[in-house]
Amino acid sequence: MNAPAPSPDTESTVSVAVGRDRWIMMETIESVRGALEAERRAAFDRRVHREADSLRAAVRAGEFDAGAFAMGLELEGYVVDDAGRLAAAPENVFETDGCSRELGLHNVELHTAPDVVSDGGLRRQASELRSTHRSVRDVLRESDRRFVFDAMWTVPPEAGTRRHLGDGRTVDGVFLADGMRPVPRYVALDQVIRERNGGRIDLDLPALASAESMLVESLATSMQPHLQIPDPTDVPRYLNVATRTMGPILSLSSNSPFLPADLYEEALADGSEEFEDLLAETPHELRIPIFERSVEDGSNKCRVPRDVKTMDELIERIASDPTLVAPPDLGDQEGAGNDGENGEPDGDGDEDTDDYRAFAAKRGTYWRWVRPVFGGEIPRADDGDGTPDGVADSVRIEYRPLPTQPTIRDTVGMQALVTGVLRGVDATGHPLATLPWKDAEASFYAAVDDGPDADLRWMTRDGEETTATGRIYDELFALARRGLDELGVGSETIEWALGPIEARREATHGAPSAWKRAQVRENLADGASVAEAIEEMQRTYVERSASGTPYAQW
Repeated sequence: MNAPAPSPDTESTVSVAVGRDRWIMMETIESVRGALEAERRAAFDRRVHREADSLRAAVRAGEFDAGAFAMGLELEGYVVDDAGRLAAAPENVFETDGCSRELGLHNVELHTAPDVVSDGGLRRQASELRSTHRSVRDVLRESDRRFVFDAMWTVPPEAGTRRHLGDGRTVDGVFLADGMRPVPRYVALDQVIRERNGGRIDLDLPALASAESMLVESLATSMQPHLQIPDPTDVPRYLNVATRTMGPILSLSSNSPFLPADLYEEALADGSEEFEDLLAETPHELRIPIFERSVEDGSNKCRVPRDVKTMDELIERIASDPTLVAPPDLGDQEGAGNDGENGEPDGDGDEDTDDYRAFAAKRGTYWRWVRPVFGGEIPRADDGDGTPDGVADSVRIEYRPLPTQPTIRDTVGMQALVTGVLRGVDATGHPLATLPWKDAEASFYAAVDDGPDADLRWMTRDGEETTATGRIYDELFALARRGLDELGVGSETIEWALGPIEARREATHGAPSAWKRAQVRENLADGASVAEAIEEMQRTYVERSASGTPYAQW
């Protein structure tokens, strides 16, 4: 049956919408072209180095000194429809305070305002996150959608995963991925990375050898605790310690052991592969290789950071990191204009001080698994008056290796663990920083590969290297408790925060990734196909996550 012809009003509406979309598309293309111009990139780099010089002087002058340790949090997730498939987030969800956009149309990030680390501050982080989540959930319910706390999407769309990741169009030589938010900086970065990889992005993962664009990174979501350091000269020491904690903490939090289910069906279709063989080759924490490889441009920009001795050295590293694009939203690259927003491909929601916007944009592609952030807001304190000196500009550490956790309780527990350990090591003079960097790197990637069964490496309080997992976790949680106590968090709140995470040590499956693998194997044993087994696991995960029950009690 032929559809009725649209009414004149409908034709007019359609025409306006098409015209508006084309105008937005051409504006995006024009901005992308500007971001890729060699002369513009060179001008941007000159501005970055000028701002770096100014930033170094400001740090030395005490302008970034803060009155207290403070914490904040970013938590990414994704939106699904009533069948569990990815769905675009409706625009009105971003009118919610504490909610922001991310790379994929289906991605949503929740974030908290910073709090001074204290008993009340840690509790407020959880309360604010719950409040924001409730508001987002209510908005999504209006369109039969829901927000999922998970680290990897596994239920394929009706059209299939490869089509979802590959759909797009090339306009005037610029590829626009349909599922990517049309932010010029995202598109420009994607263009550079694709060009440097011959038009595709090599992933070399079981069941997913390559992808059309960096949109593949939107499959994976993460949580990022932030810790403000009062004295910026201490930041390098804290960063070096953070690098050595990544393996043990990731081993307890790994949560992305599967790709979308239809990719396995395709890989197994010709009978040359067995699912267990694919699974044996698949990391417990797929988010790490997916992100590292989806933004790989040949310069190894996404990696474990090398140790650093001084703030001057750290600032210079960021300023000298390879430039991929000139941010299209900074106005005059040679001038001091601060127009527009500082969009980032990982959408970390910085509030970097306006005086250093080019440097902040450069830092946005300094993709290290722990990195510094300059600027910010005045943290809330228990007395309601902010930090003792009311300082806004400060330096904080962004801890980036952790996947999104199943519940808000688990998320705040991980935030407390990171905060407590970093402070505990410093407060006790623990020799963890003397663990050789190569061992710290190996420990991290062991956790990526094997999750709770990883071969971890650690320096004990007696100055001896160990791979004994029990000893490592004993010290990890002891340091976290000491650090939180040092910061004024009460014993009851410490146990409320850390208890659900430490309980993973005794759980049947020490991390969510291991639980997911076990669930899929059980479903296969019950006669399900591989795709059915993965999708059934995902439904069970979403139900348990929505209950709010901490993972260790599953």
